[in-house]
Amino acid sequence: MAYKKQGIVIASIAIAIIFTQCIKGGIVHGDHSSDPLVRDGRQVFRYDTFGDEDFWSGLLHIDKAIAGSANGGFGDGVSPKAALGVGLKVDAEALPADVVAGIKSGTISLDDPKSTLALLKLNSVVGVKGNFGENGELKSIGITCAVCHSTVDDSFQPGVGKRLDGWPNRDLNVGGIISLTDNAQPVADLLNVDEATLRKVLGDWGPGRFPAILFMDGKAYRPDGKIAANLIPAAFGLRQIGLTTYTGWGDISYWNSFVANLEMHGKGNFSDPRLNDPDKYPIAVKNHFYDVSNEPDLITSKLPALRAYQHSIDAPMPPRGSYDKAAAARGAAIFFSKAKCATCHPAPLYADNQLHSADELGVDDFEASRSPTGKYRTTPLGGLFAREKGGFYHDGQFADLSALVNHYDAHLKTYLTDQEKKDLIQFLKSL
Repeated sequence: MAYKKQGIVIASIAIAIIFTQCIKGGIVHGDHSSDPLVRDGRQVFRYDTFGDEDFWSGLLHIDKAIAGSANGGFGDGVSPKAALGVGLKVDAEALPADVVAGIKSGTISLDDPKSTLALLKLNSVVGVKGNFGENGELKSIGITCAVCHSTVDDSFQPGVGKRLDGWPNRDLNVGGIISLTDNAQPVADLLNVDEATLRKVLGDWGPGRFPAILFMDGKAYRPDGKIAANLIPAAFGLRQIGLTTYTGWGDISYWNSFVANLEMHGKGNFSDPRLNDPDKYPIAVKNHFYDVSNEPDLITSKLPALRAYQHSIDAPMPPRGSYDKAAAARGAAIFFSKAKCATCHPAPLYADNQLHSADELGVDDFEASRSPTGKYRTTPLGGLFAREKGGFYHDGQFADLSALVNHYDAHLKTYLTDQEKKDLIQFLKSL
C-alpha cells in the first residue's frame, strides 16, 4: 500500500511537470464559441442589465451624475479620464476608426463628459449600459456582470483595450461610483445608518473590493476595525467547480441570481430561506431579500446561458517569460509532496470542491461566519497572475505569493527551505 501511494504521488508530480513545461499554464483550454447557449450567455454577461436601471438611475441618479449639468444632469459630470480613474474600462474593439483617430490626435477630449456619453452610445464602456432618447440625451444607465468581472488588456492605452471576460476588475472602485449619487439616503436607510456614515463606508472600500454580504447583515467593518470588503473574484476557470464563492454559498447559477437580484438590483425572482434569519441577516429580513418576486422576471430564464458562458471561460495562461520554467518544474514536485498543497488543490482542477474551517486554513473565521456554511471553499488556482492585484484570499490578507507560501509553511509545519519556497512560487505563477 505504501508503494502504491508513493506511485500516485510520483504520477501526480509527473503530470504537473508535463503541464508546466508543455502547455505553459497547467490548465487545459478549449474553444466553446460555437455553442449557441454560450453565445447567448456572452451577450447576457456583457450587456444585460436585468432591468437594474430603476436602481442605478431611477434611485441613485448615476446617469445624471455622469452627464453633468452641461448635459442635462448635475455636477461636473464624469469625463473619460474620471471614469478610467475609478476603474471603469473601455472596449477598444467597439470604437470606430474615426473615434480611435480622434482620441489619438486629441480632437476627442478625454476631459469632457460629452465624450463619456459618446462612449456609452457606442456600448464601449465595459459593464455599463447607456440608454438614450430620440434626441441623443442619456435617459438611464444600468450595470451588467461585466462591470466587476471583466477588464481589458490595455492594448490601446491604460484602461482601454480588448475585453478580458472573467478577469476580476481589481481597479474598479464601486464605492467611488456609488458615491456619485445625489441621493444616497435610500441606501443609508437600507443599511440603517445615516448618509455621512454610508459615504465614509463607501470611501473605505477602495479599488477592487465589494462587500456583497454587507447588504444582508449590515457589518461594514471587521472586529479589528478594518473594512469588511472582499476582493472582486475571478469568473474564469469555474467549470467543474461546485461552489463559486469564497464561502460556498451555492453553485454558479445560485450566485448569479443572488447578485443579479440583490446586488445589481435587477428585476427577477429569488428565494433563499437561509436569509430569513433576523439575528444573522437583519438587513435581508428587513428588506425581504430572502424572497424576491418580480413580474416579469428578467433574470431567471437567462441563468442557464449565463452559466454556460462563464463555464466556457478558461483560466488564462500566464504571459511568456513571467516565470522560470526550470524552477516551476522543481516547484511542482514540492507542491505535490512536501508542501502539502495538493491536499486541497489536487490536479487537474487545483481545487477539491470542499469546504474547510478557518482553523484548517489558519485564518480568522469572520467572513466564514457571515455565510450559511460557516466555512471557506477551496479556490481553484488557475490564472493566479490575473488576480494578484490586491493580494490573495477573500480579503487580500496575503499581499503576494511569498506571504501566502510563508503562511502555509508555518501553519502546516512543512519546513520548506528558502529555495523550495522560491521554486513553489514559480510553479504557482505557471498555473
